[in-house]
Amino acid sequence: MPEGPEIRRAADAVADCIVGRVASEVWFAFERLKPFEAQLSGVEVCAVETRGKAMLTRFANGLLIYSHNQLYGRWYCCPAGEYPDIPRQLRLAIHSDMSSALLYSASDITVLHESELEAHPFLSRLGPDVLDSTTDQVLLRARLAERRFRNRQLGGLLVDQGFVAGLGNYLRCEILFVAGLYPRLRPAQLIDPQRCRLTEAMLYLPRQSYETAGITNELARAHELMAAGADFEAARFQVFRREGLPCYRCGAPIVKQVLAGQSMYLCRNCQIMI
Repeated sequence: MPEGPEIRRAADAVADCIVGRVASEVWFAFERLKPFEAQLSGVEVCAVETRGKAMLTRFANGLLIYSHNQLYGRWYCCPAGEYPDIPRQLRLAIHSDMSSALLYSASDITVLHESELEAHPFLSRLGPDVLDSTTDQVLLRARLAERRFRNRQLGGLLVDQGFVAGLGNYLRCEILFVAGLYPRLRPAQLIDPQRCRLTEAMLYLPRQSYETAGITNELARAHELMAAGADFEAARFQVFRREGLPCYRCGAPIVKQVLAGQSMYLCRNCQIMI
């Protein structure tokens, strides 16, 4: 599933494509949304933003389109009248006179009025967005100390969108490795330096991933690896999907476990178990 950085980059592309333009036509694949086509067509698109892994496309009449890519959804931006030649089903199209933003394969799409936003069943449960400029270490340390979170295992907590929005599987693996923490540890077990390393990694790794299109490895190392012939996927991570390969820090093999229903990659030597 795309994580916060990928959705934010997709939102940037959609914004470049249609923000400030009148939507000459809005088309939905789902019958339940067909009545909104006339209400949105002919209206200016005024903003595209994200909340965690969800995207909000705002229109000048106070309506907005909520969309969540889930596992398979993907946005494409094309010149007006063109469509990508792909084996996917088109779910949403926002056309302007110059370009079109097209969402394929996603099914979680809703039209809301601005006044309904905070009551939305997904958005209303979200924690602070990890990419938001107002999210800082003070806020994250306070979240870790809350009664509802402090006794949760870190490996599960970090992918709980109610704790912090925007983190997913690859980010939790990379964050815990950089912080040097075993995924079954709980916030209540951590000492202050560990909390500082954790919250620092929770901030800078997603933001680095957003800025670099997905690199959570040390940037100098990633660039060196790619210069030596490694492809982007092989160079971008420190532990994620590197099972059996040597840890960049200590040389021990990276291992894979299953935690919270997903594969968890870690170094048993570098990540403290306490």
